[in-house]
Amino acid sequence: MENALEKIKTQKVKVLFGYFVTFLTVQALLFFGVILLTCGCEEVLKQTPVKPPVAGAAAGGQLSEAARIILESLSDEDPSVRVIAIEVVAATGQIKMMPRVERLLRDKFVQVRFAAALAIGDLQYSLARKSVQQLLKDRDPNVKIAASYAMIRLGYPQYSKVLIKAITSKNQTVRANSALILGKLGDRSALNLLHWAIKQDDSDDKVLFQAAESIAMLGDEQIVPKLWAMLISVYADDRLMGIKAMGQLRTAKAKNAIITMLDDPILEIRLAAAEQLGELGDTIGEREVLDVFEKNLTAGMEKEDIELVNMRVALAIGQIGTSSLTKYLPQLLIDESKFVRLAAAKATFQCAKRG
Repeated sequence: MENALEKIKTQKVKVLFGYFVTFLTVQALLFFGVILLTCGCEEVLKQTPVKPPVAGAAAGGQLSEAARIILESLSDEDPSVRVIAIEVVAATGQIKMMPRVERLLRDKFVQVRFAAALAIGDLQYSLARKSVQQLLKDRDPNVKIAASYAMIRLGYPQYSKVLIKAITSKNQTVRANSALILGKLGDRSALNLLHWAIKQDDSDDKVLFQAAESIAMLGDEQIVPKLWAMLISVYADDRLMGIKAMGQLRTAKAKNAIITMLDDPILEIRLAAAEQLGELGDTIGEREVLDVFEKNLTAGMEKEDIELVNMRVALAIGQIGTSSLTKYLPQLLIDESKFVRLAAAKATFQCAKRG
Protein backbone atom coordinates (compact mmCIF):
# COMPACT_ATOMS: atom_id res chain seq x y z
CA MET A 1 0.00 0.00 0.00
CA GLU A 2 1.05 1.86 -0.86
CA ASN A 3 1.41 4.30 0.22
CA ALA A 4 2.21 3.70 3.24
CA LEU A 5 6.32 4.35 5.15
CA GLU A 6 6.27 7.24 7.43
CA LYS A 7 5.73 8.40 10.89
CA ILE A 8 4.47 11.94 10.63
CA LYS A 9 4.19 14.38 13.48
CA THR A 10 2.84 17.70 12.21
CA GLN A 11 0.45 20.44 13.26
CA LYS A 12 -2.55 18.18 12.59
CA VAL A 13 -2.79 14.44 12.05
CA LYS A 14 -5.29 13.18 9.52
CA VAL A 15 -4.67 9.53 8.79
CA LEU A 16 -6.22 6.37 7.46
CA PHE A 17 -4.49 3.03 7.56
CA GLY A 18 -2.80 2.02 4.37
CA TYR A 19 -2.08 5.62 3.39
CA PHE A 20 2.30 5.76 2.43
CA VAL A 21 3.02 5.57 3.39
CA THR A 22 4.02 6.32 0.82
CA PHE A 23 6.28 7.71 3.77
CA LEU A 24 5.97 6.37 2.87
CA THR A 25 4.58 6.42 0.01
CA VAL A 26 6.40 5.21 4.17
CA GLN A 27 3.22 6.89 0.58
CA ALA A 28 2.28 7.75 3.32
CA LEU A 29 4.36 6.54 6.69
CA LEU A 30 2.87 8.62 3.62
CA PHE A 31 7.02 5.95 3.08
CA PHE A 32 5.46 7.80 2.27
CA GLY A 33 2.28 9.71 4.29
CA VAL A 34 1.79 8.40 7.66
CA ILE A 35 2.31 5.39 9.86
CA LEU A 36 -0.08 6.38 12.59
CA LEU A 37 -3.01 4.14 11.78
CA THR A 38 -6.58 4.72 12.86
CA CYS A 39 -9.19 2.02 13.19
CA GLY A 40 -9.98 2.09 16.89
CA CYS A 41 -6.98 -0.03 17.91
CA GLU A 42 -5.11 2.39 20.14
CA GLU A 43 -2.43 -0.13 20.98
CA VAL A 44 -1.13 0.08 17.41
CA LEU A 45 0.04 3.59 18.11
CA LYS A 46 2.35 2.46 20.90
CA GLN A 47 5.96 2.27 19.81
CA THR A 48 8.02 -0.59 21.00
CA PRO A 49 11.61 -0.03 22.07
CA VAL A 50 14.03 0.01 19.18
CA LYS A 51 17.10 -2.18 19.40
CA PRO A 52 20.16 -0.81 17.64
CA PRO A 53 21.08 -2.91 14.60
CA VAL A 54 24.21 -4.93 14.29
CA ALA A 55 26.92 -2.92 12.53
CA GLY A 56 25.86 -2.39 8.98
CA ALA A 57 26.32 -3.75 5.56
CA ALA A 58 29.34 -3.23 3.42
CA ALA A 59 28.67 -1.46 0.15
CA GLY A 60 28.47 -4.72 -1.80
CA GLY A 61 26.01 -6.24 0.63
CA GLN A 62 23.44 -3.47 0.77
CA LEU A 63 20.75 -5.45 -1.03
CA SER A 64 21.12 -8.42 1.29
CA GLU A 65 21.07 -6.08 4.27
CA ALA A 66 17.94 -4.39 2.94
CA ALA A 67 16.27 -7.78 2.47
CA ARG A 68 17.18 -8.78 6.01
CA ILE A 69 15.69 -5.59 7.42
CA ILE A 70 12.41 -6.13 5.58
CA LEU A 71 12.14 -9.80 6.53
CA GLU A 72 12.80 -9.08 10.19
CA SER A 73 10.28 -6.25 10.14
CA LEU A 74 7.55 -8.54 8.79
CA SER A 75 7.66 -10.38 12.11
CA ASP A 76 8.33 -7.38 14.34
CA GLU A 77 6.34 -7.17 17.57
CA ASP A 78 5.14 -3.66 16.65
CA PRO A 79 2.18 -3.92 14.22
CA SER A 80 2.98 -0.54 12.68
CA VAL A 81 6.40 -1.89 11.69
CA ARG A 82 4.77 -4.96 10.15
CA VAL A 83 2.42 -2.73 8.15
CA ILE A 84 5.24 -0.65 6.74
CA ALA A 85 7.30 -3.74 5.94
CA ILE A 86 4.36 -5.12 3.97
CA GLU A 87 4.08 -1.87 2.05
CA VAL A 88 7.80 -1.96 1.26
CA VAL A 89 7.49 -5.52 -0.06
CA ALA A 90 4.69 -4.43 -2.38
CA ALA A 91 6.35 -1.18 -3.46
CA THR A 92 9.61 -2.91 -4.36
CA GLY A 93 8.07 -6.03 -5.88
CA GLN A 94 9.64 -8.57 -3.51
CA ILE A 95 7.67 -11.61 -4.69
CA LYS A 96 9.92 -14.00 -2.77
CA MET A 97 8.72 -12.42 0.46
CA MET A 98 5.04 -12.75 -0.36
CA PRO A 99 4.55 -16.10 1.45
CA ARG A 100 5.47 -14.23 4.63
CA VAL A 101 3.00 -11.48 3.73
CA GLU A 102 0.30 -14.06 3.07
CA ARG A 103 0.68 -15.38 6.61
CA LEU A 104 -0.04 -11.88 7.90
CA LEU A 105 -3.54 -12.09 6.46
CA ARG A 106 -4.28 -13.86 9.75
CA ASP A 107 -2.65 -11.18 11.94
CA LYS A 108 -4.74 -10.09 14.92
CA PHE A 109 -4.43 -6.42 13.97
CA VAL A 110 -6.85 -5.00 11.40
CA GLN A 111 -4.24 -2.72 9.86
CA VAL A 112 -1.85 -5.58 9.23
CA ARG A 113 -4.52 -7.72 7.55
CA PHE A 114 -5.59 -4.71 5.50
CA ALA A 115 -2.03 -3.99 4.33
CA ALA A 116 -1.36 -7.65 3.51
CA ALA A 117 -4.49 -7.90 1.37
CA LEU A 118 -3.55 -4.72 -0.52
CA ALA A 119 -0.05 -6.08 -1.14
CA ILE A 120 -1.44 -9.30 -2.58
CA GLY A 121 -3.61 -7.24 -4.89
CA ASP A 122 -0.81 -4.88 -5.85
CA LEU A 123 1.52 -7.73 -6.83
CA GLN A 124 -1.30 -9.96 -8.12
CA TYR A 125 0.00 -12.78 -5.98
CA SER A 126 -2.40 -15.47 -7.11
CA LEU A 127 -0.98 -18.14 -4.78
CA ALA A 128 -2.76 -16.37 -1.92
CA ARG A 129 -6.21 -16.41 -3.54
CA LYS A 130 -7.75 -18.90 -1.12
CA SER A 131 -6.37 -17.05 1.87
CA VAL A 132 -7.78 -13.78 0.54
CA GLN A 133 -11.18 -15.36 0.01
CA GLN A 134 -11.30 -16.11 3.72
CA LEU A 135 -10.85 -12.41 4.43
CA LEU A 136 -14.02 -11.62 2.51
CA LYS A 137 -15.74 -12.85 5.67
CA ASP A 138 -13.56 -10.78 8.02
CA ARG A 139 -15.34 -9.07 10.90
CA ASP A 140 -13.87 -5.70 9.94
CA PRO A 141 -15.32 -3.92 6.87
CA ASN A 142 -11.97 -2.33 6.03
CA VAL A 143 -10.38 -5.73 5.68
CA LYS A 144 -13.28 -6.88 3.53
CA ILE A 145 -12.76 -4.07 1.04
CA ALA A 146 -9.01 -4.73 0.94
CA ALA A 147 -9.75 -8.40 0.24
CA SER A 148 -12.20 -7.33 -2.48
CA TYR A 149 -9.45 -5.23 -4.06
CA ALA A 150 -7.13 -8.23 -4.06
CA MET A 151 -9.79 -10.43 -5.65
CA ILE A 152 -10.43 -7.85 -8.37
CA ARG A 153 -6.73 -7.69 -9.13
CA LEU A 154 -6.63 -11.50 -9.24
CA GLY A 155 -9.26 -11.55 -11.95
CA TYR A 156 -12.62 -11.43 -10.14
CA PRO A 157 -14.18 -8.09 -11.15
CA GLN A 158 -17.52 -8.92 -9.51
CA TYR A 159 -16.09 -7.82 -6.16
CA SER A 160 -16.13 -4.20 -7.32
CA LYS A 161 -19.69 -4.01 -6.00
CA VAL A 162 -18.26 -4.26 -2.47
CA LEU A 163 -16.26 -1.07 -3.06
CA ILE A 164 -19.20 0.76 -4.61
CA LYS A 165 -21.22 0.05 -1.49
CA ALA A 166 -18.34 0.92 0.86
CA ILE A 167 -17.82 4.43 -0.52
CA THR A 168 -21.28 5.32 0.78
CA SER A 169 -20.60 3.95 4.26
CA LYS A 170 -21.26 6.21 7.24
CA ASN A 171 -18.01 4.91 8.71
CA GLN A 172 -15.48 7.50 7.60
CA THR A 173 -12.48 5.16 7.65
CA VAL A 174 -14.32 2.68 5.45
CA ARG A 175 -15.31 5.47 3.09
CA ALA A 176 -11.74 6.79 2.92
CA ASN A 177 -10.23 3.36 2.34
CA SER A 178 -12.72 2.56 -0.39
CA ALA A 179 -11.76 5.87 -2.03
CA LEU A 180 -8.10 4.82 -1.81
CA ILE A 181 -8.80 1.48 -3.47
CA LEU A 182 -10.98 2.95 -6.22
CA GLY A 183 -8.05 5.15 -7.16
CA LYS A 184 -5.61 2.24 -7.07
CA LEU A 185 -7.78 0.22 -9.45
CA GLY A 186 -7.37 2.88 -12.13
CA ASP A 187 -10.91 2.64 -13.46
CA ARG A 188 -12.15 6.12 -14.45
CA SER A 189 -15.74 4.97 -14.08
CA ALA A 190 -15.17 5.47 -10.35
CA LEU A 191 -14.78 9.24 -10.77
CA ASN A 192 -18.46 9.94 -10.15
CA LEU A 193 -18.31 8.05 -6.86
CA LEU A 194 -15.18 9.89 -5.76
CA HIS A 195 -16.62 13.30 -6.62
CA TRP A 196 -19.77 12.29 -4.75
CA ALA A 197 -17.70 11.50 -1.65
CA ILE A 198 -16.06 14.92 -1.76
CA LYS A 199 -19.39 16.71 -1.98
CA GLN A 200 -20.95 14.96 1.00
CA ASP A 201 -21.33 17.16 4.08
CA ASP A 202 -20.58 14.22 6.36
CA SER A 203 -17.28 13.30 4.66
CA ASP A 204 -14.47 14.07 7.08
CA ASP A 205 -10.97 15.29 6.23
CA LYS A 206 -9.46 11.86 5.63
CA VAL A 207 -12.21 11.09 3.11
CA LEU A 208 -11.77 14.45 1.36
CA PHE A 209 -8.00 14.09 1.09
CA GLN A 210 -8.07 10.49 -0.07
CA ALA A 211 -10.85 11.05 -2.59
CA ALA A 212 -8.94 14.04 -3.99
CA GLU A 213 -5.79 11.96 -4.36
CA SER A 214 -7.67 9.12 -6.03
CA ILE A 215 -9.30 11.53 -8.47
CA ALA A 216 -5.81 12.74 -9.34
CA MET A 217 -4.68 9.12 -9.73
CA LEU A 218 -7.43 8.69 -12.30
CA GLY A 219 -6.19 11.73 -14.22
CA ASP A 220 -9.11 14.09 -13.66
CA GLU A 221 -7.68 17.62 -13.70
CA GLN A 222 -10.90 19.05 -12.31
CA ILE A 223 -9.39 18.31 -8.91
CA VAL A 224 -6.47 20.73 -9.41
CA PRO A 225 -8.07 23.68 -7.52
CA LYS A 226 -8.59 21.46 -4.46
CA LEU A 227 -5.03 20.21 -4.67
CA TRP A 228 -3.71 23.76 -4.86
CA ALA A 229 -5.75 24.58 -1.76
CA MET A 230 -3.93 21.75 0.01
CA LEU A 231 -0.54 23.04 -1.14
CA ILE A 232 -1.15 26.53 0.24
CA SER A 233 -2.77 25.37 3.49
CA VAL A 234 -1.38 26.73 6.74
CA TYR A 235 -1.21 23.15 8.00
CA ALA A 236 1.93 21.18 7.22
CA ASP A 237 0.20 17.81 6.89
CA ASP A 238 -2.25 19.29 4.37
CA ARG A 239 0.68 20.44 2.27
CA LEU A 240 2.33 17.02 2.54
CA MET A 241 -0.79 15.30 1.28
CA GLY A 242 -1.20 17.95 -1.39
CA ILE A 243 2.28 17.20 -2.71
CA LYS A 244 1.53 13.49 -2.93
CA ALA A 245 -1.87 14.02 -4.54
CA MET A 246 -0.60 16.59 -7.04
CA GLY A 247 2.11 14.17 -8.07
CA GLN A 248 -0.51 11.59 -8.97
CA LEU A 249 -1.63 13.76 -11.90
CA ARG A 250 1.80 13.31 -13.50
CA THR A 251 1.41 16.42 -15.67
CA ALA A 252 3.87 19.24 -16.33
CA LYS A 253 1.63 21.70 -14.46
CA ALA A 254 1.46 19.36 -11.48
CA LYS A 255 5.24 19.02 -11.44
CA ASN A 256 5.67 22.79 -11.55
CA ALA A 257 3.28 23.13 -8.62
CA ILE A 258 5.36 20.68 -6.59
CA ILE A 259 8.58 22.53 -7.48
CA THR A 260 7.19 25.58 -5.66
CA MET A 261 7.14 23.48 -2.48
CA LEU A 262 10.93 23.23 -2.52
CA ASP A 263 10.83 26.71 -1.00
CA ASP A 264 8.59 25.71 1.90
CA PRO A 265 9.93 26.83 5.31
CA ILE A 266 9.52 23.32 6.74
CA LEU A 267 12.30 20.85 5.95
CA GLU A 268 9.99 17.83 5.94
CA ILE A 269 7.86 19.39 3.22
CA ARG A 270 10.85 20.29 1.08
CA LEU A 271 12.04 16.69 1.32
CA ALA A 272 8.59 15.35 0.45
CA ALA A 273 8.55 17.60 -2.61
CA ALA A 274 12.02 16.40 -3.60
CA GLU A 275 10.86 12.79 -3.24
CA GLN A 276 7.74 13.34 -5.31
CA LEU A 277 9.68 15.16 -8.03
CA GLY A 278 12.12 12.27 -8.09
CA GLU A 279 9.22 9.89 -8.65
CA LEU A 280 8.23 12.08 -11.59
CA GLY A 281 11.73 11.73 -13.04
CA ASP A 282 13.09 15.12 -12.00
CA THR A 283 16.18 15.39 -9.78
CA ILE A 284 15.77 19.11 -9.08
CA GLY A 285 15.17 18.36 -5.39
CA GLU A 286 18.56 16.69 -4.95
CA ARG A 287 20.04 19.77 -3.28
CA GLU A 288 17.37 19.74 -0.55
CA VAL A 289 18.42 16.22 0.41
CA LEU A 290 22.14 16.89 0.21
CA ASP A 291 21.74 19.88 2.49
CA VAL A 292 20.57 17.61 5.29
CA PHE A 293 23.99 15.96 5.31
CA GLU A 294 26.27 18.74 4.13
CA LYS A 295 24.74 21.46 6.30
CA ASN A 296 23.90 19.18 9.23
CA LEU A 297 20.29 20.39 9.24
CA THR A 298 19.25 17.99 12.00
CA ALA A 299 21.64 19.51 14.53
CA GLY A 300 19.76 20.49 17.67
CA MET A 301 16.56 18.65 16.68
CA GLU A 302 14.67 16.37 19.02
CA LYS A 303 15.25 12.64 18.49
CA GLU A 304 11.80 12.02 17.00
CA ASP A 305 12.23 14.94 14.58
CA ILE A 306 15.58 13.58 13.44
CA GLU A 307 13.92 10.21 12.85
CA LEU A 308 11.26 11.85 10.73
CA VAL A 309 13.80 13.76 8.65
CA ASN A 310 15.92 10.65 8.14
CA MET A 311 12.89 8.72 6.92
CA ARG A 312 12.08 11.48 4.47
CA VAL A 313 15.68 11.61 3.34
CA ALA A 314 15.80 7.86 2.69
CA LEU A 315 12.57 7.94 0.73
CA ALA A 316 13.77 10.87 -1.36
CA ILE A 317 17.05 9.10 -2.12
CA GLY A 318 15.08 6.09 -3.34
CA GLN A 319 13.17 8.23 -5.83
CA ILE A 320 15.99 10.54 -6.95
CA GLY A 321 18.69 7.88 -7.06
CA THR A 322 21.74 9.99 -7.96
CA SER A 323 25.16 8.73 -6.93
CA SER A 324 25.72 11.82 -4.78
CA LEU A 325 22.75 10.70 -2.66
CA THR A 326 22.96 6.91 -2.73
CA LYS A 327 26.33 7.02 -0.97
CA TYR A 328 24.42 7.91 2.20
CA LEU A 329 22.22 4.81 2.14
CA PRO A 330 24.66 2.55 4.08
CA GLN A 331 24.49 4.78 7.15
CA LEU A 332 20.70 4.95 6.95
CA LEU A 333 20.51 1.16 6.76
CA ILE A 334 22.08 0.99 10.21
CA ASP A 335 20.13 3.82 11.79
CA GLU A 336 18.82 3.08 15.28
CA SER A 337 15.22 3.62 14.12
CA LYS A 338 13.37 0.68 12.62
CA PHE A 339 11.37 3.09 10.49
CA VAL A 340 14.45 4.76 9.05
CA ARG A 341 16.00 1.37 8.30
CA LEU A 342 12.84 0.29 6.48
CA ALA A 343 12.79 3.50 4.45
CA ALA A 344 16.45 2.95 3.58
CA ALA A 345 15.76 -0.68 2.63
CA LYS A 346 13.02 0.48 0.30
CA ALA A 347 15.34 3.06 -1.23
CA THR A 348 18.10 0.47 -1.68
CA PHE A 349 15.87 -1.77 -3.78
CA GLN A 350 14.52 1.18 -5.74
CA CYS A 351 18.01 2.37 -6.60
CA ALA A 352 19.15 -1.15 -7.52
CA LYS A 353 16.20 -1.56 -9.85
CA ARG A 354 17.00 1.73 -11.51
CA GLY A 355 20.52 0.47 -12.07
